[in-house]
Amino acid sequence: MTPLHLGRPQPVPDRPSPRTDATLTIWAPGPLPEVRPGDDLAALLLTALDGGEPLRDGDVVVVTSKVVSKAEGRIVAAETREAAIQAETVRVVASIAHAHDDGATLIVENRLGMVCAAAGVDASNTEPGTVLLLPEDPDASARTLATTLRSATGAQIGVIVTDTLGRAWRNGQTDVAIGAAGVTVFAELAGTTDAQGRTLVATRPCLADEIAGAADLVKGKAGGRPFAIVRGMGHAVGALDLPGARSIVRPPETDMFRQGHREAYAEGYAAGLAARDDAGPTGADKEKE
Repeated sequence: MTPLHLGRPQPVPDRPSPRTDATLTIWAPGPLPEVRPGDDLAALLLTALDGGEPLRDGDVVVVTSKVVSKAEGRIVAAETREAAIQAETVRVVASIAHAHDDGATLIVENRLGMVCAAAGVDASNTEPGTVLLLPEDPDASARTLATTLRSATGAQIGVIVTDTLGRAWRNGQTDVAIGAAGVTVFAELAGTTDAQGRTLVATRPCLADEIAGAADLVKGKAGGRPFAIVRGMGHAVGALDLPGARSIVRPPETDMFRQGHREAYAEGYAAGLAARDDAGPTGADKEKE
């Protein structure tokens, strides 16, 4: 596949920057054979790269969670997808009834802390009567793959495991990082200055999600290319014990949108009725009596 080259504006002169290269090169090797439980993903990737451009220091390997789940045997029998979704759900955040049938789209928090549609359960490209669950621990999966690739190549490689998610305030979906190893997931820019010398206060780009979205431009969804190599982000590649993608999940105490609007209204309404009942009859109620 022809690599995708993404040019970036050059840094402002005399402005400190961690970037040593203003260009990203992204390509997806393959196509690869269908991944089966027990397959060695590192071996599959290195075979696909054999004879082409080898991995080198600073490369980030991006892999879709679907093939990670398949290799890890996260394929389960389920009479209905809904049963699997329920088993993976920690709490329902919001539900939207379908206009065309009696079903509903469920936005839930799953056991990984992710808020997403259908708990991340996937019924596509699996055998009839089965569904595909997300990896048990995507950060651990990323570390295992990164460790194997570093050992096999001698290069300092980062790994990001991705899944496709919707966004609360925007239509459409994009790939995001659900697992990461050897990659700095956030660019901590607070305290630095912009081109006009103003101090940045809350600027914190999520590098892992940005890399995930960029990699999906070449991986696609049905071309048998579950891996992408991102070159040019070497400044974000480091030790394998860097915080993983779990650190991207917003903790409950800072989440301002814990419920959908219908769920929040229903809970508030029920609480109001309960408070009224606990308070006993009002003056107006007593006059009626």
